[in-house]
Amino acid sequence: MVAEGAEAPDFELTADGGERVKLSQYRGKPVVLYFYPKDDTPGCTTQACAIRDAWSEFEQRGAVVLGVSPDDEASHVRFREKYSLPFTLLADPDHKVAEAYGAWGEKKNYGKTYFGIIRSTFVIGADGTVVKAFPRVDPKTHADKVLAALG
Repeated sequence: MVAEGAEAPDFELTADGGERVKLSQYRGKPVVLYFYPKDDTPGCTTQACAIRDAWSEFEQRGAVVLGVSPDDEASHVRFREKYSLPFTLLADPDHKVAEAYGAWGEKKNYGKTYFGIIRSTFVIGADGTVVKAFPRVDPKTHADKVLAALG
């Protein structure tokens, strides 16, 4: 996992709107980069809707929010529209960005072991360094913890 105080790895991914997004284009603003397993599943929906519901507080802090999952752009569009999500979702189908951040790894569910997204969030400062890393996030408390880290 990318350590707090380290420079956040730059990347370029396709957003739900089809445009290419680079992390470095947001220099000068705090960025909340969160990795989640799958669009429109219970935990991921809880997490995304909590950010949506606290959106004015994220805006007050000047934060850019970027959600990243292996889902494709079309899935992201459906997810955003269904829940009126006001932030950008990025497609990482080959999970290279998730791997770079340490948000891809071994998971266990119902006695099976497999590789997948480890729900993780990184608060990246305006200077491009990781201010706070949240490994294995609880979707229910995620938004409040991130807002606290943003100050």
